Amino acid sequence: MNSKFDVITIGGSAGSLLVLTELLDALPAGLTVPVIIVLHRLRNVQSEMGRLLSTNRRIVEPEDKEPVREHGVYLAPQNYHLMVEADRTFMLDYSELVNYSRPSIDMTFSSVAEVYGARTLGILLSGANKDGAAGLCQIINAGGRGVVQDPQTAAFEAMPQSAIEMCGGVEVLSIDNIKKIIIGET
Repeated sequence: MNSKFDVITIGGSAGSLLVLTELLDALPAGLTVPVIIVLHRLRNVQSEMGRLLSTNRRIVEPEDKEPVREHGVYLAPQNYHLMVEADRTFMLDYSELVNYSRPSIDMTFSSVAEVYGARTLGILLSGANKDGAAGLCQIINAGGRGVVQDPQTAAFEAMPQSAIEMCGGVEVLSIDNIKKIIIGET
């Protein structure tokens, strides 16, 4: 595993589930950094997302104040904002929607940028609104690496396209090239 990062955070919405599953399948067995995932989901509807994503690794929805652990793969709970606090514990928040969403990718990305700074890899996938773009800019501004799925390959291009338009230094990559970053080849 690439030791350039202390955390990997992935955000997506409409059209991102299959791509996310592909990225999770690429995670190396010896993964030593936490992966924090934020996906938009329907509010107040029982979700099977965790089971759908648990292809070959254990994905958990963290509890409030739970420590962020190495080797952990975390999925933001349905209808809660997920943030990381300075002591590297999770904070769940039920405040207002951000970009029509709860959980908000922006809120997670921003908190991770504040805590992990330049040791952050932020990945923004397909989605139908601009959530995640401002947070990805914060990751880049903190010295971290920000990448988006090439909008031409995304089922819904609004999310990655918004980040391209808002952020200097965002990398526009194919899913195969994003996998290479995750496994430390680039």
